[in-house]
Amino acid sequence: MPETSMSRKLTLFLQFLLFIGLAGAIWEQQWLNVVITTGIIIITLFPILLAKKFNVHVPPVFQLMAIGFIFASIFLGEVHGYYTRFWWWDIALHTTSGFLLGITGFLLVYLLNENDSIHMQMQPGFVAFFAFMFALGMGALWEIFEFSMDKIFGTNMQKPMFGDHSGLTDTMYDLIVDAIGALIISILGYGYLKKAQAKSFLERWIFSFIVKNPRFFNKHKNTSNKSNLPD
Repeated sequence: MPETSMSRKLTLFLQFLLFIGLAGAIWEQQWLNVVITTGIIIITLFPILLAKKFNVHVPPVFQLMAIGFIFASIFLGEVHGYYTRFWWWDIALHTTSGFLLGITGFLLVYLLNENDSIHMQMQPGFVAFFAFMFALGMGALWEIFEFSMDKIFGTNMQKPMFGDHSGLTDTMYDLIVDAIGALIISILGYGYLKKAQAKSFLERWIFSFIVKNPRFFNKHKNTSNKSNLPD
């Protein structure tokens, strides 16, 4: 399908840029950037590992979202200094992480809810609430990680913002936009569970994961009659 084909092409393009960046870092003997970029490239290959080793198929749109986020946050943000060049870069990425973590949390609890081998039935409101809290909790853990890195290794992950050099304003803005992104995903996920339809683009992405991994979602819903939805 056109959406799938475009997602794959964009993913390959981002991976190509990473290899170009790696070659440039090696040429300029920037060994820390070499290590970081190599790690990013390895992370972008995780979907292939999941498919071959665990038979978990990540839809191309999900792959593009995850790889795009890693590319923007680490390769552009840390390696090329976009966090300091653009004040809004950190806020935009934390909003995006709220989206991604919200989708992840929704799928985790939805998997438990719809699997025949697990005897539980959670209401749509609880599933949405779990997705929201999961994303917010992971965002808080990331802020703890940033604080620890700054204190232990002297990095500058918690950056000055609006005249506050303590990093507190940066942390609070990060958590607020994390919450906004997670809330949007939770509302869309709740709508999907209540109506069993895939109207918005985000709901279609969530459903595409369910269609590609039907063995995880086999209670109460028959996905085969919806397999014509775009992935």
